[in-house]
Amino acid sequence: MSALIEIDRLAVTYRQGARLIRAVRDVSLSVPRGESFGLVGESGSGKSTVLRALCGLAPVTGGTLRLDGAAPPSPRDAAFYRRVQMVFQDPYGSLHPRHTVDRVLSEPLAIHRLGDREARIERALSEVGLDRGFRFRFAHQLSGGQRQRVAVARALILEPQVLLLDEPTSALDASIQAEVLNLLDRLRAERGLTYLMVSHDLAVVAHMCERLMVMRGGESVEALSRADLRAGRFTRPYTGALMTASAGFRRGAPAETA
Repeated sequence: MSALIEIDRLAVTYRQGARLIRAVRDVSLSVPRGESFGLVGESGSGKSTVLRALCGLAPVTGGTLRLDGAAPPSPRDAAFYRRVQMVFQDPYGSLHPRHTVDRVLSEPLAIHRLGDREARIERALSEVGLDRGFRFRFAHQLSGGQRQRVAVARALILEPQVLLLDEPTSALDASIQAEVLNLLDRLRAERGLTYLMVSHDLAVVAHMCERLMVMRGGESVEALSRADLRAGRFTRPYTGALMTASAGFRRGAPAETA
């Protein structure tokens, strides 16, 4: 199966005053079309920076990025964002508090000059399990889980091929986490989407991703399959420490569903 996302020896370096901060160092991965790939590690491990580099929000100082065999344009253009969309961690911060759900979903359609606005909005809401009664509500009138469903709908409304998922459930209660993860699983199957997902929680990654990379200090620690992870077939002590720290992770057992 051909790779849709290819990252080869990626380096991301920031300047902070006189200091250089090497946020990502020599990271390589490949994600075939239709796969869900996880990046896992503690805060500051560089996993979110990989997503930001791919979508043009972090400075690439070494290595190469390819989407479907071609380097993405710099700066990223509208065509790139039609194919690649990002869902952020905080459902409270990612939606404008003074915009209705209708406006949130209308804006990307207007920016990309897409027609069939009514049909696209209703379909997007339906796909994430929200009825038309949510369309003219404001963000403060929604629960955390409902806000994240709107954020997913906003990403999907442009019909992308790739979703970059940056801790998409970490701000939600455990029961709501399961609902959103199951929603994302279903949407990937129905739409043939490719996911690159960041999490600090191995239980979430074991539920969502066929393969994963463990990161620490901006570097790759090791790469594993989901089966290897669940069976405890890892080689680095840091991976074992993450397993212990991930609440709810049970070796050999699938993640619970809602």
